[in-house]
Amino acid sequence: MSRKNKRSLKEKFALKNSLVKEALSEFLGTFIMITLGCGCVGQAVLSRGAHGGPMTISVGFAMAVTTAVYVSGGVSGGHINPAVSLAMCVAGRLKWTKLPIYILAQFLGAFVGAAAVFGIYHDAFMEYSNGTLEVTGPYATAHIFATYPAPYLSLINGFADQVMSTAVLLLVIFAIFDTRNNRVPKGLEPVVVGLLIIVLTCSLGMNSGCAMNPARDLGPRLFTAIAGWGMEVFTAGNNWWWVPIVAPMLGGVLGALTYIIFIEVHHSDNQQGEENDVYDKYELTNMYHYLRTACLERKKQDLNCLNVNGPMTDVTSWIICEVISSLRSSQWNQLVT
Repeated sequence: MSRKNKRSLKEKFALKNSLVKEALSEFLGTFIMITLGCGCVGQAVLSRGAHGGPMTISVGFAMAVTTAVYVSGGVSGGHINPAVSLAMCVAGRLKWTKLPIYILAQFLGAFVGAAAVFGIYHDAFMEYSNGTLEVTGPYATAHIFATYPAPYLSLINGFADQVMSTAVLLLVIFAIFDTRNNRVPKGLEPVVVGLLIIVLTCSLGMNSGCAMNPARDLGPRLFTAIAGWGMEVFTAGNNWWWVPIVAPMLGGVLGALTYIIFIEVHHSDNQQGEENDVYDKYELTNMYHYLRTACLERKKQDLNCLNVNGPMTDVTSWIICEVISSLRSSQWNQLVT
């Protein structure tokens, strides 16, 4: 196929509407998150612990989020979570008119992702529970897809749990993407978000699984209701289903506003010297400045500082200095600025 034909095909199928592009991005990102994340849960449960446990679920779901953000982040921001989208609207970083489309795409992506997991592990589901799909009891499998409270958990305590965990999630997300704070190197933000998910699930996940995402919970829950688990998915846990929807939306806004009030509004508008401030926050850039200064001082003392008869530490310092200098001039500068 000629280059002209390839170009014409691209022009023919490429979407022009930016909102549609963003919706598709959110759909795909959420689909990937649920397929990989709930897949981790399913593998652990259906294998009766032989192929996973709490830690593999925590790390696996976190890496699913990281992967999803990498896939969708460049187009829509990689929200993959209605609580994130709402917080962005409240903070003025997303138009309110886009919010319903984002949320709809996220719910649909989660629903289809749950269907994919069920299809992949269908035979394992049937073997695990002798052909029945149960919500509670020793052969329960509904919790592979959605969150359910521990037997001791009250609705009030569970609501507070979800508000708190989602508030921390959004607070740290705002910090991660705050270019005037201790900024994460460009391109590594999704990795840090994944690490944040691991911390949250390891510290605040015991009560109800740390949903923190209405789409992640309601989309798969709707699928289980249709696929054979029945309406018990909505009545189980003292009608728990609404808590992972309402509480994260409230918690996300609280977390975002907390960061803005406590940190963001107090940034100085004068950004002179910001580059040096950012450099000083990273060990490798500190090494660069240290070695560069040492080499320049050595030059002043002796123009022949690279003489092989001289101290080996000077030669080594100079080599490292020049390597870092070349990296800084190309890729390194992109990481820290």
